[in-house]
Amino acid sequence: MGGCFSVSMSCDQMVNQFSKWLGLKGSYIHNLAENLVSLEKAMGVLKAKRDDVQGRVDREEFTGHRQSLAQVKLSLRERVILVLKEVESLISQGEFNVVTEATPRSEVEELPTHPTIVGQETTLERVWNCLTKDTVGVVGLHGMGGVGKTTLLTQINNKFSKTGEGFDIVIWVEVSRNASVRKIQESIAKKLGLVGKEWDEKDDKERALDIHNVLRRKKFVLLLDDIWEKVNLSAVGVPYPSTENGCKVVFTTRSRDVCGRMGVYDPIEVTCLEPDKAWDLFKKKVGENTLESHSDIPKLARQVAEKCRGLPLALNVIGETMACKRTVQEWHLALDVLTSSAQEFLGMEDEILTILKYSYDNLKGEQAKSCFLYCSLLYHSFEKERLIEYWICEGFIDEKEGRERAFNVGNEILWTLVRASLLEEDEYTSYLKIHDVVRDMGLWIASDLGKHKERCIAQTDIGLREVPKVKNWKDVRALSLMGTSIEKISESPEQQSLTQIDRLPVGLQELKMLIHLNLELTKVVSCDGISNLSRLRTLKLARSQVWLDMSLMKELQLLEHLEFVSVNIFSSLVGKLLLYDPRVGRCIQQIYTEDRPEEESVQVFVLPAMDALRRISMWNCGMREIEVVEKTPLNKSPTSPLCFSNLSDVQIRECDGLKDLTWLLFAPNLTTLYVFESKQLEEIISKDKSCECFGGDT
Repeated sequence: MGGCFSVSMSCDQMVNQFSKWLGLKGSYIHNLAENLVSLEKAMGVLKAKRDDVQGRVDREEFTGHRQSLAQVKLSLRERVILVLKEVESLISQGEFNVVTEATPRSEVEELPTHPTIVGQETTLERVWNCLTKDTVGVVGLHGMGGVGKTTLLTQINNKFSKTGEGFDIVIWVEVSRNASVRKIQESIAKKLGLVGKEWDEKDDKERALDIHNVLRRKKFVLLLDDIWEKVNLSAVGVPYPSTENGCKVVFTTRSRDVCGRMGVYDPIEVTCLEPDKAWDLFKKKVGENTLESHSDIPKLARQVAEKCRGLPLALNVIGETMACKRTVQEWHLALDVLTSSAQEFLGMEDEILTILKYSYDNLKGEQAKSCFLYCSLLYHSFEKERLIEYWICEGFIDEKEGRERAFNVGNEILWTLVRASLLEEDEYTSYLKIHDVVRDMGLWIASDLGKHKERCIAQTDIGLREVPKVKNWKDVRALSLMGTSIEKISESPEQQSLTQIDRLPVGLQELKMLIHLNLELTKVVSCDGISNLSRLRTLKLARSQVWLDMSLMKELQLLEHLEFVSVNIFSSLVGKLLLYDPRVGRCIQQIYTEDRPEEESVQVFVLPAMDALRRISMWNCGMREIEVVEKTPLNKSPTSPLCFSNLSDVQIRECDGLKDLTWLLFAPNLTTLYVFESKQLEEIISKDKSCECFGGDT
């Protein structure tokens, strides 16, 4: 009987295994050809077992065990015959027509969207067109905080719920800052139905394997919202999209650097709304009833909307706040608050500035953060090179290893801020821009999140004619009045701890700790007493009403820490004043010159060789020649013919006597040359003059 028992167990296992295969036939539908081969092999094994059983039964019958063996024989034969018949039946039905039915619509959870979406139609269409291309697997959307990236991704998700586009499943994952691989896996697993105690106990690698085994059999779309660093798809378990699998990954980020790390080198930028679209969105948020409540409100509402500079987040929050304001006085107050101290506007801190601050928090290192906060003090636009100079002068960038390296470091920081969507590049000029709301965020951070509102004051380009009222000047650390119409200070602020100030007009003697003074483009006419600013390192006077003369030169001699000067100087005095004191002369790096109005134009403009000179602007000069004095104490290497080795920017305007600019051969590192309305200019470099200067070796 032992032999019969052994045979019975072996056959039961084989039959049971077949039952499992037959019972799970639906789950094997994706690997049909492979499983048919396996089924045929298994049938051969089963037939061999049948023959083996039959032979052993015959032997047992021969020994006299007829009754029990007959029962075993009958039981086993019946079960084997039934299984074989079912196998043969399945093989004969090999078409499996159900497999070729139309693909069902994608499994998508439709997400709630904002009821008022304006101005994203073009970008949505562009993204959708990318997703329909077989050659595009990963799409990156980048832009500043609050610009509408999540809203756009939500629209893409919901469009899949309506069209399907042949995808099996669409998965939405909200990543956000400091997201881990495990957190992303959790979101994907829930969508795939990978849950339970066994799943919870697995480590990240085991989870990745499970996710991969499911997704590799599906044509999927993965939507990753708000990523701050590279998401390693392999570590998560997501098969990389390819032409072969037809899968797609779409992500949103504030950082263009992240796009590059994700392998997307031509990402789609989500930009602020154009003025007409911004106004449409603002009108919808405010509502017709409020806009029609007074004839003056629509005009004021437009001005308030303009303060948002097309940023949808600001338009939504401020629009909602103003929806119940139906008096002209309330709208005037709102406009005044947004102009002078935007952080005090209702909802600005909690709903706008806090969200934008994530971009600042994500910057690597205090150096980049300090440089960004400094940008908040400036105009809404500024020249790249000038901005880097400011950073150097402020001590954010160390110049000890040379000015060239300092500028390279500055450029790296500058483009880091651009790629982080904190600054914007003007593609047609050498200027950068800072969005007004981002600027408000910077000032808010600089004031310790609004706790010390007078620590950092910036009221630029708003038509001010007098210094703003300040409760306690001792609390002030930074003051910017750029582009204002202030001509004098009527009081003497006791700003003993002030270390940074931009374009402050007059009354400077009390600023004992001042190291950086920028009076460019102001109406200041005198710097008498400036020598009292004993710690001053940087003085910017170009295109102010202050002109370098002997009196000012003697005051500059007393400033022992002076490193950088930009200055106005009349053309007739250039040679005399620049050579008066070599130490001060070597500090002068930018010159703006023109003819003195009451004097006759000089025929020969004498320009001493200056290693340190970086920029020179000549306006309304009547000279016919520019003569370079090669050997001067202002040059580190008096024997070198390259007298202006650091000169990179030259601007010449309305200099009608000049016929050539051959002197520029002495400036080998010139990168920018602007010539405007100089009617007599015939050529940049005169061949004859160049031979005279360099002996024909040009």
